[in-house]
Amino acid sequence: MVGVERHSFLKLSTAPDAIRRHMTFRGTHTALITPFRDGTVDYDAFRALIDRQADAGITGIVPVGTTGESPTLVNEEHLEVIRVAIEHAAGRLKVIAGTGANATAEAIHLTTEAAKLGADASLQVCPYYNKPSQEGIFQHYAAVAQAAPELPMMLYSVPGRSVVEIAPETAARLANDFSNITSIKEAGGSVDRVNQLLQVLPESCEILSGDDPLTLPFMSCGAIGLVSVAANIVPEVIVELVNACNEGDYAKALELQRNYYPLFAGLMSLDTNPVPIKTAASLMGHCSEEFRLPLVNLSVEKSGQLSKLLADFNLV
Repeated sequence: MVGVERHSFLKLSTAPDAIRRHMTFRGTHTALITPFRDGTVDYDAFRALIDRQADAGITGIVPVGTTGESPTLVNEEHLEVIRVAIEHAAGRLKVIAGTGANATAEAIHLTTEAAKLGADASLQVCPYYNKPSQEGIFQHYAAVAQAAPELPMMLYSVPGRSVVEIAPETAARLANDFSNITSIKEAGGSVDRVNQLLQVLPESCEILSGDDPLTLPFMSCGAIGLVSVAANIVPEVIVELVNACNEGDYAKALELQRNYYPLFAGLMSLDTNPVPIKTAASLMGHCSEEFRLPLVNLSVEKSGQLSKLLADFNLV
């Protein structure tokens, strides 16, 4: 039965009225932090971060995703960050604009504006707090996809932050019904979710890991890339890890995973993301240690733990 269903999905996805605008997301994409200074976005630091990613061989950047503190930016700031990212990337990196929201009208506005600005794609977080049903999730994404049909869309399932997940069947329904829904960022913490998605998604819909510590197991099961938090500070390492997986060199990937797992795990466990990663970037001199409420700085104790972790990896 599974094989029959998957075959029917492939027929749908290759039909003349459902031809995909295929932009592969294979590779490493950095969920960029948004640097602040004195209450406003620090665009000089932001541009320097983009340069760092380009120099390291990163495939793409995700400005104003949730790692970029998108819930605390007003729409004008949000779109200006996307504009600056596109302008400064200047074709060196793909720009996957974070334009998701828990209000469908807001997601549509941000997505259509990002398309006008020239973004290569959009990242759409699952609506948070509202706790919609799977039908509500489908209708939300359907409305956004229809509003910007020319822009490839990456779904983002992160139940730890949004309370609900995008069910594999819902993701498959969306990928088959809308040619611009071409990938999913999976951050549910379960390798089995990758297996479940592979059973139902059309082959043209790509899966990316949304968790640095789970990159190797996710990619060994069929994911083709990563949207990374850690790449803000160690982009070369993340590029090497993802490339090793995509080249089938799992011995090398396992060595990198073993060596850097404590760093990946620490960046995600010391406090709520993006507090540890932005603090780490600050300690390394890339930006100021400034957040917008309700996020606050690390405690003195945890800041000390982070400093030691970075020192262990010769990053400070």
